[in-house]
Parts: sequence; C-alpha cells; structure tokens
Amino acid sequence: MAETGRLTAPAAPLLAPVTLVRVAIIAAVLVIWEAVAASGLLFRDVVPSLLVIARALVELLADPSYYFNLGVTAGEIGTAMLIGGLAGLAVGILLGANPLLASAYEAFLYYLGPTPKIIFFPVMIMWFGVGPGSKIAMGVLSCFFPVALSAAAGMRGIDRVLIRVGKSFRLTTWQMVTKIYLPAMRLPVINGVRLGLGVAIIGTLLAETKLSNKGIGFLIINAYSTFNMPRMYALLIVLFVLSIGVNALVGRLGGVDTIRR
Repeated sequence: MAETGRLTAPAAPLLAPVTLVRVAIIAAVLVIWEAVAASGLLFRDVVPSLLVIARALVELLADPSYYFNLGVTAGEIGTAMLIGGLAGLAVGILLGANPLLASAYEAFLYYLGPTPKIIFFPVMIMWFGVGPGSKIAMGVLSCFFPVALSAAAGMRGIDRVLIRVGKSFRLTTWQMVTKIYLPAMRLPVINGVRLGLGVAIIGTLLAETKLSNKGIGFLIINAYSTFNMPRMYALLIVLFVLSIGVNALVGRLGGVDTIRR
C-alpha cells in the first residue's frame, strides 16, 4: 500500500525551453538565409549559400596568414583593454569615492561615452602614427568609458559599513582598493569590462578597416573590396564566435553567469 502512495518525480526535459527557443531562432535564420540565397533576389554572391560560406570558413581556418592577423588584432585589443580598463577602473574609483569630483567631471563621461570614437581616429593617427599605436589608442578610448562609469556606480553601491571597517583597521589606500572596494564592486566592474571589451573590439576593428595592412579588420575590408563575399562572411562568423567566447570567459572568471540555460 505504501508503494501505491509514492509519487513519481517528473522526468527532466531533454532541452530547456530557453535552449529550444535559441535553437529555433538560429534554425529559422539559417533557413531564411538559404532561401534568400537560392531565390536570386539579391545580386549574385551578395548572399551566398551556406555551403559556399562553409567552404570559405574551412579555407580560412586552414590559412596560416589568418592566424597571424588574428594575433595582431588580439594583441591590439588585449593591450587596449589593459590600458583602458585600468585607467577606467582608477577613474571610476576616484569619482565614486569623491562626490566633489563626481559632480564636476562625471557628467562629461556620460556625454563623451556614447560619442562614436571613430571620429577621433584622425587625431590618433597624428599622435601615434599609422601603426598599431593608433589602433590600440582607439581601443583604449572605446573601453575606458564603460569601465569608468561602471566602477563609479559600483563604488557608490558599496556598503558604508565595509568602508568604515577598513578605515577602523587603518588600511592604506592600496589595501582599501584591493581588500574592500574591488571585492565589493566585483559585479559592476565585470559588467563594465564586458561592455568595454565589446566596444574595444569595435573600435579596433574599425580602425583596422580604415588604415592598416594587417589584422582581422584589414582582412574583412580586403575581402569586401575584392568582392569575396564568402570569405568576408566566414571572417565575420569567426569573429562573432570568438567575441562570444571571450565575453563568456570574462564573465566566468568574474563569477558571472553570462548565459542562462
């Protein structure tokens, strides 16, 4: 009799609803793309078939020059994130900790933050030349603002009790930053870094498309100029996948669940 009253737990679904929705959207986009490619509504090769793009993707991944250019772009973005991220973090902590400075200067960050940074590229060329320096400067300028604004907001969200405890132990400024501020504002800083990474990638690639003879941006604009659309789409796909992977890695290292299943 006891067995008849036992409830059987429902079986877990093979795929979560969110995953099903994602798979359905991706499948729909691929079907629509293939239909447009087969219809001939656009100019030939402007929307190549998925098979042609897949072949171009295989050729791209087998090309040693691609990895050289990828390394160039990765180095520029990494350097830009290091410089711009640290500068943004320092400025954000300073503004968040000092109401007077925040009132005087934080508004300028909000005004300049949304400004398209590509308009400063001619200035960057004059200051740093046509080499990697100008591309790194564009990345620094792009990622600085999201990190600084996120860090300033994170500083103002820290529990005042934690700050008083740190001061009661007579911690130095460096100890306050490393032991009180950064642990308490981890989530805002990680989100700022993720936003900064996205705009740094955009700024660096745009700079490479304008004036460069190496890097992923150069490969993309070169494929476009020679009307090699399959290679251009292959480059965009690889760049998209790499950007998602790096973003997810930053979130995972920061303890942030970037993709909810």
